[in-house]
Amino acid sequence: MADTLINGARVRLVLPTTFMNESGQAVGPIVRYFSPPAYLVAHDDIDLAFGKIRVHHSRGSGGHNGIKSIVSTTGGTEFWRLRIGVGRPPGRIDPADFVLQRFRPEEDADILIQEAADVLEAFVAGGAEAARQVAGDRPQS
Repeated sequence: MADTLINGARVRLVLPTTFMNESGQAVGPIVRYFSPPAYLVAHDDIDLAFGKIRVHHSRGSGGHNGIKSIVSTTGGTEFWRLRIGVGRPPGRIDPADFVLQRFRPEEDADILIQEAADVLEAFVAGGAEAARQVAGDRPQS
């Protein structure tokens, strides 16, 4: 956990040490203890093409077990999600195995991480709409 300032706003960054599908075990206690007015969960998403980034609020898990765990331990979907596209597994690779693999050489993970950080910074500085603009996202009803 690290406290920092982003554009003058106090931000607490947390990286759970649990397995992804047990993220709620880390996020739930943190949310209960600190009672943040808002929080954003960044996670991989195989339903988005590699490199696509989306910002959503109050949505279901979309089948993501880590998000299911967070919803279960926090008691709801009232949080922001920074969905980072990693694409679908090729062939018959199990999705759980796919997301644990290293990125392929043609996939520039450093650029993807920087773009996600830029969206996070926009979210903190200007809110969801600013983050969506940086992500190239449009709000969905």
